[in-house]
Amino acid sequence: AFLDLFSCDSPSFSQFDFKMSTVPEDLLYTKEHEWIKELDDGSCLVGITHHAQDSLGDVTFVELPSPGTLYEGNAVFGVVESVKAASDLYMPITGEVLEVNEALNDAPEQVNDDPYGAGWMIKIQPSSPPRSSGLLDSSSYSGEIAE
Repeated sequence: AFLDLFSCDSPSFSQFDFKMSTVPEDLLYTKEHEWIKELDDGSCLVGITHHAQDSLGDVTFVELPSPGTLYEGNAVFGVVESVKAASDLYMPITGEVLEVNEALNDAPEQVNDDPYGAGWMIKIQPSSPPRSSGLLDSSSYSGEIAE
């Protein structure tokens, strides 16, 4: 019976495993549920987390800024609307918008289906490296959403 606690069929194990897998380790996070991924050229992709899209429900519309716009960290850069609510999107760090994910205009459900991939929202050129800006790593963010 003791070993049953550690089997893969145990609900507590699979729930824990699922929650961990929805917070990729190679990204940084905000307490407002945005993620940021540094790319090889120094630019960064930004989107919302699995937890955020799950809380919102089916995403129906994403309002994103124009490329060339400069935002301070924590400034609102857009809005995501769902069947449940509309929620502001917050810039994780200071930077300039280089590109927006135009595909979300026609397929906003990509935010739900693939929040860390096809559901990315903006590409930015940060003013300083993301790792030096006080963002949360995956384990810290996991702790935030577990509370």
